[in-house]
Amino acid sequence: MSVELKGMKRSEERAGNSFSGYPVLFAILVLLVLVVWNMTGNLPPDGAEKIVKLGFVGLIVLPLLVLAFLSAGFFMIQPNQAAVITLFGEYRGTERREGLRWVWPWMGKNKISVRAHNIHSERVKINDLRGNPIEIACNVVWRVADSAQASFDVDDYKEFVNIQIEAGLRTVGSRHPYDDFENEEVTLRGSADVINRELLEELNDRLKVAGILVDEAGLTHLAYASEIASAMLKRQQADAIIAARAKIVLGAVGMVEDALTKLSQDGIVDMDDERRANMVSNLMVVLCGDKEAHPVVNAGTLY
Repeated sequence: MSVELKGMKRSEERAGNSFSGYPVLFAILVLLVLVVWNMTGNLPPDGAEKIVKLGFVGLIVLPLLVLAFLSAGFFMIQPNQAAVITLFGEYRGTERREGLRWVWPWMGKNKISVRAHNIHSERVKINDLRGNPIEIACNVVWRVADSAQASFDVDDYKEFVNIQIEAGLRTVGSRHPYDDFENEEVTLRGSADVINRELLEELNDRLKVAGILVDEAGLTHLAYASEIASAMLKRQQADAIIAARAKIVLGAVGMVEDALTKLSQDGIVDMDDERRANMVSNLMVVLCGDKEAHPVVNAGTLY
């Protein structure tokens, strides 16, 4: 069964028709007993002519041919394994039932593992949203969900997965900047959950044509490229200092405003604009300074 998708036929997995191998195995054992009995208990005592007359050759050769015919149809299905069955190049279904199975010997049987696969990608050098070169890598857990698509819609589904993982990693990595100290946008460094979710969706969208399902995807390595690492480290330090200073200034302004409002409301000190400005200046220096302030006690009048 197949459906049309963007101008190409997409295969679709369906259940295959195979037989339990144990009854066939029992028939083979019966044939073996028959062959042994003919060779030991039904042997004519003299002459090749009597052998031919009694059909001795037919009693041995025919069961052996049937035995070889039946043995060619056996195949084993292990847990989390599938066998794609074909007949002269035509897809006839997928067998997922475990144990000893049997089909007609002229039918092809291609086994595919449907277990979870774990891939740690190579480090890829890309440019982030701001054009900075970075190194990035990821870990992906994937499995075959549709054996027909994996077998017939791509040439080598394992190689296809490796290539698409790198392509998806490049796509997601170029959508966002490496870092943003203002926390106004999604970044590769600071928004791990969002990035991992985007990578999972991107890979599933790319790999669905091959019948592959990605269960988990996440970044395992993220760093600036070596040629700009030292420069970007200085930039990060500068951005961090500026961001910290901005928060300190905003906090100091709020504290000064609260202090002046409290003094005015409680009538503790009545100051004109000049003395108010002087007090604001002193408080801002104390609150924003890097070193500890050393107060000077005024023993005279405030004015």
